[in-house]
Amino acid sequence: MTDAIRYEKGQDAIVVLTMDMPGQSANTMNAVYREAMAQIVERLEAEKESIAGVIVTSAKKTFFAGGDLGELIKVTQADAQSFYAMILKLKGQLRRLETLGKPVVAAINGAALGGGWEIALACHHRIALNESHVQLGLPEVTLGLLPGGGGVVRMVRLLGLEKALPYLAEGKKVRPDAALKAGLIHELAASREDMLAKARAWIAANPAAKQPWDVPGYKIPGGTPSSPNVAQMLAIAPSVLRDKTKGCFPAPEKILCAAVEGAQVDFDTAQIIEARYFTELTTGQVAKNMIGTFWFQLNQINAGGSRPQGLPTYQTKKVGVLGAGMMGAGIAYVSAAAGIEVVLKDVSLEAAQKGKRYSATLLDKKVSKGHMSVEQRDAFLALITPSEREADFAGCDLIIEAVFEDRELKGKVTAAAAAAALVDALIASNTSTLPITGLATAVQQQDRFIGLHFFSPVDKMPLVEIIKGAQTSDESLARGFDYVMQIKKTPIVVNDSRGFFTSRVFGTFTNEGIAMLGEGVSAALIENEARKAGMPVGPLAISDEVSMSLMQHIRQQTLKDLAAEGKAMPEHPAFAVIEMMVGEYKRPGKAAGAGFYEYPGAGKKYLWPELKTRFEQPEAQIAAQDVRDRLLFIQAIETVRCLEEGVLTSVADANIGSIFGIGFAAWTGGALQFINQYGLQDFVARAQYLAEQYGERFQPPALLLDHAAGNRPF
Repeated sequence: MTDAIRYEKGQDAIVVLTMDMPGQSANTMNAVYREAMAQIVERLEAEKESIAGVIVTSAKKTFFAGGDLGELIKVTQADAQSFYAMILKLKGQLRRLETLGKPVVAAINGAALGGGWEIALACHHRIALNESHVQLGLPEVTLGLLPGGGGVVRMVRLLGLEKALPYLAEGKKVRPDAALKAGLIHELAASREDMLAKARAWIAANPAAKQPWDVPGYKIPGGTPSSPNVAQMLAIAPSVLRDKTKGCFPAPEKILCAAVEGAQVDFDTAQIIEARYFTELTTGQVAKNMIGTFWFQLNQINAGGSRPQGLPTYQTKKVGVLGAGMMGAGIAYVSAAAGIEVVLKDVSLEAAQKGKRYSATLLDKKVSKGHMSVEQRDAFLALITPSEREADFAGCDLIIEAVFEDRELKGKVTAAAAAAALVDALIASNTSTLPITGLATAVQQQDRFIGLHFFSPVDKMPLVEIIKGAQTSDESLARGFDYVMQIKKTPIVVNDSRGFFTSRVFGTFTNEGIAMLGEGVSAALIENEARKAGMPVGPLAISDEVSMSLMQHIRQQTLKDLAAEGKAMPEHPAFAVIEMMVGEYKRPGKAAGAGFYEYPGAGKKYLWPELKTRFEQPEAQIAAQDVRDRLLFIQAIETVRCLEEGVLTSVADANIGSIFGIGFAAWTGGALQFINQYGLQDFVARAQYLAEQYGERFQPPALLLDHAAGNRPF
């Protein structure tokens, strides 16, 4: 008998199945599981007459993790037939378990996500340990997949179409108390012993348990797709979904298809429909892009792939933040959320207190929603001390400067703060563009200076770009990395250069959009095609958010710095448009109330109507695909340049950084994976076409040509 699922029959004739995949920290639906489950189901069927019921639980910290992604990422179109047959067999095992004729209880001792939740759904009764680390749900959609082990079929039959869709199409995850309220589970347990005792009691009380959908006369809650209220919801659902996915993400659309089609047929036919869509997504490219980046590369980063090895983990205890504006206030919030003491300094106590109020506002929302108690909020806020004095930085082991992008100002405040902090404190700058090596000259020990580039709004954006200056020591880099992990952000590590990685690539996106407008291309076409390409917002809208006066300021600082080094700055066609918008039209962006968009007080923003007369030319329109490709290709090409120059040192940092930091189209798996999945030679050919048509900036760098020649994906 297999060790992967232990079969233990007690005196009470109840069989406890304990899932414990050998050599793995979590249980997954791999070949070992499938083989074990096949044997278990056969044995249960053979010994059925002597069994009172079945409890399914796990020996791992989690209940069950889900599909084996290492296996799924390798499935190709050629394997579709055999993969489909295997999926039907796997689903068949769970179907045999739920139709055994004996009560089956899921004793959920840890997270049950994806395949784990699908196993729980195939049980007649679900009891979960009431602890905050237990999460339940079906996050497959976030990896470009759908729940293929019966998750779509059973969720629709359990909750009805309307209530099931957020769990299926959005990957909504819930804690046990919320799952009980939603009707996903039946009971909560205080401990493992309590859970097993409740499971035994339920089996004794329900000897003839059946799934609701196997009871004669069962109807789907809320009605089938043909009932009027559901039909009304389904009439608009595809367009609402398309508005969100822009047609870039096939998974949510296939989930909707599988759910709606499956709700119109019997259970077994619905299983076949789900398996077909699952096979289509698994063999498709988008799922491969997303699994590779959001699972394998993200795990590689979080496991410390870019951190100097062999140095002990450092816990930051007290952080001093210079500047209480949007960025500084956000950094104070995420630090305090991790239990770190914070001193938030600005030029006046009033400005520092305003920065602290940012945290209070965010926390008040949590209190009003019942996610936090008043006592917890007060304890959180007590960690942040607003100040106007450098002396309050005494005892800080980390200083983060987050003032205006001006080298002299940054140098002055950093030197004063460093003098007041602990003698071995790590000193960091949150600059988005200024080289770290230059900024480090403001402090005595330049080996303790580092860049920590946060993204706005800090409380929501998951990424921090860590920049290693020429003098930064490995110990300082490790400490910076540990702090980013401590505040639960994703760190990417890059070497120093102007604009580092994210700002450089982000700049190519905004500049390309602005340049197209300057050529006479319709502003609406630029913005719409950016979103169709998978970018969260168009380049003109994001330029308004950033503000064109800041873009001008950064450019002037760059010109000054390069002139001092005896270098010239390459001209970009976007600059002329920015100069006109700021200088001539006095429309620098959203903060000023006018940019490429109009910002009416009450209504939604809309494109400035005069862009049509001042910039657009009917004869200058280009193909929609060219607009889309220019926006994505220019970012991918700049990412390769960053890799070529050694600014980036890993493919994982490039892909995760491009998506989490600048919103590069997530369906692609990131800027370098976009090139891989496009095909290296095809990408080079298309880039050369764009260079001929629209400018030398699209010429493929030597590193890209080298990879294409050897057909070596990044």
